[in-house]
Amino acid sequence: MPVKIKIEHLTKIFGKRIKTALTMVEKGEPKNEILKKTGATVGVYDTNFEINEGEIFVIMGLSGSGKSTLLRLLNRLIEPTSGKIFIDNQDVATLNKEDLLQVRRKTMSMVFQNFGLFPHRTILENTEYGLEVQNVPKEERRKRAEKALDNANLLDFKDQYPKQLSGGMQQRVGLARALANDPEILLMDEAFSALDPLIRREMQDELLELQAKFQKTIIFVSHDLNEALRIGDRIAIMKDGKIMQIGTGEEILTNPANDYVKTFVEDVDRAKVITAENIMIPALTTNIDVDGPSVALKKMKTEEVSSLMAVDKKRQFRGVVTSEQAIAARKNNQPLKDVMTTDVGTVSKEMLVRDILPIIYDAPTPLAVVDDNGFLKGVLIRGSVLEALADIPDEDEVEEIEKEEENK
Repeated sequence: MPVKIKIEHLTKIFGKRIKTALTMVEKGEPKNEILKKTGATVGVYDTNFEINEGEIFVIMGLSGSGKSTLLRLLNRLIEPTSGKIFIDNQDVATLNKEDLLQVRRKTMSMVFQNFGLFPHRTILENTEYGLEVQNVPKEERRKRAEKALDNANLLDFKDQYPKQLSGGMQQRVGLARALANDPEILLMDEAFSALDPLIRREMQDELLELQAKFQKTIIFVSHDLNEALRIGDRIAIMKDGKIMQIGTGEEILTNPANDYVKTFVEDVDRAKVITAENIMIPALTTNIDVDGPSVALKKMKTEEVSSLMAVDKKRQFRGVVTSEQAIAARKNNQPLKDVMTTDVGTVSKEMLVRDILPIIYDAPTPLAVVDDNGFLKGVLIRGSVLEALADIPDEDEVEEIEKEEENK
């Protein structure tokens, strides 16, 4: 995917003694110490990253980590102290007020935590608002607003007022209003955090459905790691104004960049994050359009296995051939396709471990991992699934355990 947003050395220091604060940051002084000595607050420091077009990029961290400041720097609701913000290769940090206003109106839309709806306007009028300030003709803006509400399943409520809707519905109106402008980029600041858990999950589903349909570039701020893992294509974890790690959920869970990230993610339910693609192993196969029983048995002997995944010439998955079946086929002069087992469980690469567990638990054979066209991509065995869920110690932990055993 092409790069939509590129951030270079972006820094924001709040306060007057900015140079002194920057010097202290460069020396590795903690944020609280800088505040105590200078009165300046480090919001974001020397941040560099890229966001691809059409991805959901989640910025997360604890309170005070700088995540909301970073989001607001992107559209210059907060002015940067230094650094560059490129959107489609245009440096937003250098735009004058008029050009910046056009970027905010046409390129970006923002969805806030507190919904930001006008209580005296109807749902339709609220949704029209962004188009109204752009001087879009009344008839056109109404059509566009109604379409956005229809996409959010809210068109029937267009003549009601915000107070007549639930919190979840109000947030959907806020999202519809942002999408009515047809922005290229959506900025979402803790957009679902004020909702109860059930409604919050529904909104996450709705966002993913809208993203599948419209493919916007979405920057989503959250303090909830499970939410980030659920909706994010990639995640940036922040601490004290600095980015600790950027990666997919799987990368961050399995290869945390430092102790802070490791602690941050240690309580995550891995079954809700890890997919079949992450834990599958290469498939040992036999081509039933070419191989005979003797070839299949030779492969099993060489690989020291008792079965092979059966594929055709196009490498589409067809079943499993066991050693007993191959021996019977050779004895009766039969092709492998006549004796192989075709009733074999298959899963997609994207299936989560939590959904794989009930399938593989009673499966008599390994599961085949296939793509949308039925091509074999790998194999899942029960051991690899269970291992993915286990809290396996890293090398340092193993060394500590061994030392403890020696001392005993």
